[in-house]
Amino acid sequence: MRASVQDLILTPEEAASFDADAILVLGARVWDCGAPSGVLEDRLITGIRAYETGTSDRLLMSGDHGQHDYDEVNAMKTYALDAGIPGEHVFMDHAGFSTYESVYRARDIFQVTTVLIVTQEYHLYRALYVARALGLDAFGVAADRRSYPGMPRFEAREVLARVKDFIYTLIQPLPTYLGDVIPITGDGNATNG
Repeated sequence: MRASVQDLILTPEEAASFDADAILVLGARVWDCGAPSGVLEDRLITGIRAYETGTSDRLLMSGDHGQHDYDEVNAMKTYALDAGIPGEHVFMDHAGFSTYESVYRARDIFQVTTVLIVTQEYHLYRALYVARALGLDAFGVAADRRSYPGMPRFEAREVLARVKDFIYTLIQPLPTYLGDVIPITGDGNATNG
């Protein structure tokens, strides 16, 4: 998996010349107070920088909002708004419960065909593999801006997740939720909620 996509990882400078429909920022833990974890904050900073350099004028924040009291995507959008990104340029995928589902929904719900994926490097290989297997023209930027507590655990979990997503790319199950099409070319405020 890693070898097949390692050349798709760009530096932030290289990403500036990539013309994407959207910058897909993959979700991660949000603290009880609503603040993003360090992992998520670094993804947001990296995604916002790609937006500011012109990679795309659309940010797609994909994460878990499956429960009323846990909401990654609104925290992500708030972070982008606080950084000065217009609300209409920030889309939220409330049902990005896994990497596979986030990429599938980017393609089928948000009609993304070219995408810059932002996550940490250990996770980026799998995200790019899934995106390419689902037919997206995908590149990625690693969001590693610091060392993260628990990284050995993340990397161990990633081994199992790669096996699972390899199988998913073969059988291509539907995500937990599909829903109405919300074109990424529209208004991101349509995804507020």
